[in-house]
Amino acid sequence: MMKDTLFSAPIEKLGDFTFDESVAEVFPDMIQRSVPGYSNIITAIGMLAGRFVTDNSNVYDLGCSRGAGILSIRRNIEGKTAHIIGVDNSEPMVERCRHHLSAYHSDIPVDVLCEDIRNIDIQNASMVVLNFTLQFLPPEDRLALLTKIYQGLNPNGVLVLSEKFTFSDNQMNELLIDLHHTFKRANGYSELEVSQKRNALENVMRTDTIQTHKERLKQAGFDKTELWFQCFNFGSMVAVK
Repeated sequence: MMKDTLFSAPIEKLGDFTFDESVAEVFPDMIQRSVPGYSNIITAIGMLAGRFVTDNSNVYDLGCSRGAGILSIRRNIEGKTAHIIGVDNSEPMVERCRHHLSAYHSDIPVDVLCEDIRNIDIQNASMVVLNFTLQFLPPEDRLALLTKIYQGLNPNGVLVLSEKFTFSDNQMNELLIDLHHTFKRANGYSELEVSQKRNALENVMRTDTIQTHKERLKQAGFDKTELWFQCFNFGSMVAVK
């Protein structure tokens, strides 16, 4: 696993964060050291798949990156006749995802598409995963995507939505941000790395409050939603149709 040192030296002209070749190469190390509870979320996605995925249905991982979520799902639904569709708009991520999946034999078919998730038709779905993906879409596009997902889910289908959160109370928001930065420093990131990455993400990752997510999910049609995991300002929600 390549170590993430992308922001370890001063960058004179710091552009917006993109999921390019350099990020794709170090992504497993980056996300494990940056997102508290990530491994727990990946494991639980597989557990939820085992409970909700049905025979002859589709499973969508929208923003699948290098395929950790797909692997977790696939391990937990062996023996079922489901079809997994992974989607990511980063070609370097898609290439690595396909290579990663090919290393593990399975009878569960998987298609990995390089495409904008907003252009994907959701049909006959028993499970849809948005694992730290929605936060990178323009806020005005989020409800339409969630509505499309709701309409494409079968009865008792599940959406897993993992996100970085903002909190309406400024004092608590700053506390949780600081705890997250402490987590990153404990995982070996320097103050420079923390600062430069935060600035690079500022224009491309727009976070919402938990309440905003719940209200938007309700607007999309979901009337059963809950936060099942939270660590600092990161967490994951489930919504059942």
